[in-house]
Amino acid sequence: MSIRWRDAMEQALYGPDGFFVSGTGPASHFRTSVHVSPVFAAALHRLVTTVDAALGHPASIDVVDVGAGRGELLRAIHASIAGATDRPTTTSLVHRVRLTAVERAPRPADLPKEIAWRREIPVGVAGVLLATEWLDNVALDLAVATPAGWRYLLVDPATGNETGGAPVDREDADWLARWWSSAAGDDLESGPGTRAEIGRARDDAWADAVGRLDRGLAVTVDYGHLRQNRPVAGTLTGYRNGRQVPPVPDGSCDVTAHVAVDSVADAGRRVARFPYTLVTQRAALRALGADGRRPPLDRAATDPVGYLRALSAASTVAELIDPAGLGGHWWLLQPAGVTLDPLVAP
Repeated sequence: MSIRWRDAMEQALYGPDGFFVSGTGPASHFRTSVHVSPVFAAALHRLVTTVDAALGHPASIDVVDVGAGRGELLRAIHASIAGATDRPTTTSLVHRVRLTAVERAPRPADLPKEIAWRREIPVGVAGVLLATEWLDNVALDLAVATPAGWRYLLVDPATGNETGGAPVDREDADWLARWWSSAAGDDLESGPGTRAEIGRARDDAWADAVGRLDRGLAVTVDYGHLRQNRPVAGTLTGYRNGRQVPPVPDGSCDVTAHVAVDSVADAGRRVARFPYTLVTQRAALRALGADGRRPPLDRAATDPVGYLRALSAASTVAELIDPAGLGGHWWLLQPAGVTLDPLVAP
């Protein structure tokens, strides 16, 4: 039986046997920034340090990771913080940071005790709220343009076959009119067959997350697009075992679609009532000290081991900032309850 994409995606990813709930987790199927290099976690550690200073070095500071997978990012951030001080004191960041992973899967047995595990985002967060490659997996509806207007796309969860459904409701029609455009032009309904990924569910999810941040910075990192270049054919796809596959919502693969980042940003701004910053990962990581330049070749003669180590580090950073790959991610930085130094939002 065919159902709306949002319902199919929700069940496929987060149902009892869903892709993100069962099995070994997403790291077995696709590579994210945290898996590429500890440089990514080190950059976020620097961001936490800057927010900590803006908050006046409180007795405790939260770092909450939404869509935490199996806790890989928080493990790496904790390692970066723990390794930053030779002789930590009770006031050192390592003793004040409270790490919380938010994920629907059960807590991993090997997760360090320093990391709390929750199914829902806590309220009253004071510190940094992270959401790396989370919003692209928030279930959403798809629509197709017809001569009579936008209609929902229905999908058979077992096969991935699609059919047209009912006209979109008023709220989704309003979202499409405000936020969706592409190379086909603003009047998309003049091009029957044009697909749209209705991002209203992602807007709501991000607004809810930002609303749980009392003071600090919310950061989401994801593939995305802006209104002036929405993709005519959409971005919905699947991943399994490191390969891109058709997006069949049967629970056997990741089902993902890029994020309408400008719409999400506007939703968070309205909740936080602070201006946001939107930059590419390439720009953000460079501003936070990541350097993908190769070491000087003459170092190979004087310090061959150090040269190889620096060359390896540079290559991983290069992957993180490659504009055709992970460097093309968008970083959305949304302060809340505190004015942050512009360097926090490069």
